[in-house]
Amino acid sequence: MRGIEWAAFALTAGVVAAGWASVRGRVRRRRVLVRARGGEGIGRRTRAAALVVERRRRLLVAGVAGITAAVLLGGGRGLAVGVLLAVGVHRWSARVRSPADRRAAREEELLTRQLPLGAELLAACLGSAALPSEAVSAVGRSVGAPLGPRLAAIGAELALGAPPELCWHRLGEQHPSLAPLARCLERSSLGGVPAAGPLIGLAQGQRTAAARAAHTRVRRAAVLATAPLGLCFLPAFVLIGVVPVVVGLTSRFAQAM
Repeated sequence: MRGIEWAAFALTAGVVAAGWASVRGRVRRRRVLVRARGGEGIGRRTRAAALVVERRRRLLVAGVAGITAAVLLGGGRGLAVGVLLAVGVHRWSARVRSPADRRAAREEELLTRQLPLGAELLAACLGSAALPSEAVSAVGRSVGAPLGPRLAAIGAELALGAPPELCWHRLGEQHPSLAPLARCLERSSLGGVPAAGPLIGLAQGQRTAAARAAHTRVRRAAVLATAPLGLCFLPAFVLIGVVPVVVGLTSRFAQAM
């Protein structure tokens, strides 16, 4: 029986290794393809495919963990532990993010913070009758990373004659936090409408949303700060105010009976 358990463990470990290698190979091939295309294809379909691959990876790891526990323990106890372990691993893996995901989330957060300043600078440059390529390049040189290099790259593409709507559309697909800026400039390039006014409105709206989110976090922090205090005082209130009343009523009812 011991040999069967070790064989099952080795088999499940091999399945996990093979599945992990397959997922990593798909992700690596997708990254190579995206780089070869110059960043194209990082849109909704690519993100949806990445989410599907991630879900399959989590299901694979959770299923193998549950099967391994069920085989090693055996019987009804092993089955119950395997099911609980599979559910726990699946939930835990859904919350854990890879270093690449954490870096991407951090980059999107920085882009969101830089968006109002970049929009205002673009509005000022475009309002001074500068060419779009020159305005975007100037703002890209003025703003720090990660927004600056992306705007500088788009400015270089515009200077070479690339269609503006395609450049801005690709920027919005690659970085969802910059999608409002990309849509604003894309509409301006398609309709020929001056972009200075919409960019100023976008910057004001982004700053208002950031201030509202900050106030929400402050209120939530205040509520969370009072939670430990409530946990400390609630048992004391129950012991001092509720328990004596219940004990007194119980003793009176006992004497009356």
